[in-house]
Amino acid sequence: MFYALSIAAVVGLAFWAYDEGYETRQTEREVARLEREIGARHQELSMLRAEWAYLNRPDRLHELVEMNFESLGLIPLAPDHFALIEQVGYPRPAPEVPVVARDQQEALEESIGDIIVMTHRFGADAAPRLIAPPTLADDGEQLP
Repeated sequence: MFYALSIAAVVGLAFWAYDEGYETRQTEREVARLEREIGARHQELSMLRAEWAYLNRPDRLHELVEMNFESLGLIPLAPDHFALIEQVGYPRPAPEVPVVARDQQEALEESIGDIIVMTHRFGADAAPRLIAPPTLADDGEQLP
């Protein structure tokens, strides 16, 4: 009886080992296919990066801006196009709201109902200044 069970166990383990080997080969084929696909995607990505670099050449973009000036209205960037730090419009601090008693707050909410009150605060302490367009030399180059 012991020999028969041992032989059955060995035969069962042999079938299991054969099945595991088959699954391992299938997994290896899948890994190889995925590696080929990853290589193709890397090649495609490097090609797209090269094409992006070619299309974003400054001389090409400059020509496109000049060609489409009427519709885009773009001008070359110059240092005087930037504002001074004093001209940045930071929001003013919110005024301190007095503490309202809970019953007063509930009465206020009932009287307002579904109306939403919104306040906006704009402005800057510095006076605005005009930003001049860049000055071009006779040959079309931008002057400092």
